[in-house]
Amino acid sequence: MTPAFFFSVCLSMTAVCLRAAVIRNITDESLGAPAIIEKVNANSTKVLVHGDIVPTATRNAVPCTATGCKWPKTGPFVYVPVSIGTEYSSQERNVIINALVTFHASTCIRFVWRTSDRDFLHFFSGQGCYSYLGRQNGGQLVSLQRNGCLFQSTVQHEVLHALGFHHEQVRSDRDLHVRILTENIITGQEHNFVKVQTNNLGTPYDFNSVMHYGRLAFSKNGQPTIVARSNPNLNFGNAFQMSPNDIARVNRLYGC
Repeated sequence: MTPAFFFSVCLSMTAVCLRAAVIRNITDESLGAPAIIEKVNANSTKVLVHGDIVPTATRNAVPCTATGCKWPKTGPFVYVPVSIGTEYSSQERNVIINALVTFHASTCIRFVWRTSDRDFLHFFSGQGCYSYLGRQNGGQLVSLQRNGCLFQSTVQHEVLHALGFHHEQVRSDRDLHVRILTENIITGQEHNFVKVQTNNLGTPYDFNSVMHYGRLAFSKNGQPTIVARSNPNLNFGNAFQMSPNDIARVNRLYGC
């Protein structure tokens, strides 16, 4: 059985296990990926930028996909080797595997088990939910804390970071679509709202993206920190799966 085939089979065989693993999480899946990540990472001592991205010395200031952090394409597919920590139960492993398989259904990304590959993603239960931005040249960690981060949406969110994607509310054209209310942001958390010179790949700003934080993200007073210009009362940031635009961006960036 090939690694890719194993991932495909696992999707259809583990629905019961997936539900059982989700029940044990201390967070509520209905919050959506960004709110879950913010909640779980609130007490983390890990140094992170934009809420859940591990900083690097060379790839903070520019879009990393322009400086070599895309995963290579072989023929029609982009193979991303992975390993999963032994600290997870079989049910918890299946949550991760099922989320990875969702990329197989709609993109040319193919996750395979790591053998001797130098570049790979290693999923482990660290302190919070976080990832590096794009391929890092070597084994790189993706933290999915047990009892907190094990949902389809949070796995998709962190994997999209590992593929090279930023949060939606920091994209280069965000000021045309949202207002950032800095007076409501927790002191010291302003860095989570710094714009990035992103490659938006010709896709529209997307309030339904699994990468978009909610209107109360990092609020110090219960008042909005992000407000949609088109509708100040618009609710967003509670996606629990990739949007069509999220999928389109993966396909455009990787030439699927």
